Amino acid sequence: MKKFVLALSAIAAFTAPALAADMATKAPMRAAPVAYAPSWTGFYIFGGGGGGLWNADSNVNTFPGGLPITRDQRMGGSGWFGTVGAGFDWQFSNWVLGIFGDGQFGELRGSIADPDFGIEGREKLRTSYAAGVRLGYLVAPNVLSYVNAGYSGSEWSGSSLSTLAAGGGPAVVTTPSFHRDGWFIGGGVENNLNIFGITAPGWFMKTEYRSAFYDRVSLPETLVGGGSAGGAITFKPWVQTISTSLVYRFNWGGAPISAGY
Repeated sequence: MKKFVLALSAIAAFTAPALAADMATKAPMRAAPVAYAPSWTGFYIFGGGGGGLWNADSNVNTFPGGLPITRDQRMGGSGWFGTVGAGFDWQFSNWVLGIFGDGQFGELRGSIADPDFGIEGREKLRTSYAAGVRLGYLVAPNVLSYVNAGYSGSEWSGSSLSTLAAGGGPAVVTTPSFHRDGWFIGGGVENNLNIFGITAPGWFMKTEYRSAFYDRVSLPETLVGGGSAGGAITFKPWVQTISTSLVYRFNWGGAPISAGY
């Protein structure tokens, strides 16, 4: 019996390494994909287009002297424009604070008039530009609702005024082109385009409303044949626009939020 036990022990000692070699090797554990939290901190550029309208309080004064000849009346115009711009944002928890600058290029066309002479002409907002700040709240990790405000400048055309009678007539008075400074306030929504199965991690779309207010200007009237017409048309514009832009954010993706094995 003792010899039998010793024999079994010897067999077990020799066969154990072979059995261990035949056992399946456990597969190595693979690293899990690293998840990234979207970050709104960083630089972005954008371009798009929209439509707008302007209204202007206007009257006629003596020139020189500035004594009112007519009461204020409301002029207006509308049109389409393109826009481009750039900015930088900082994210603080669910809040986003940013600075930006942009320009709008197109023609918002309307009327300017001298009711004392019974003449009217075309006035156009050709270009406007802005620099400001925006403050937003993340209603979702990839959706930002924001308000903005800041400085705005604008460039307006000159005008040739002719009679209001049916059929018009040749221009009798001109007004010069001019520049106006002012301020704006607005707001909008910006969202990532990773929707409807589209993969576009750095691409966004924003839709924005803006209201800009500019200082009054006095535009001397000049006779087409030369010399002063003896009056000046005042013009105090208010411009409202709605635009939609495609945005590219250079740092979208943020920092890793987990790394597991």
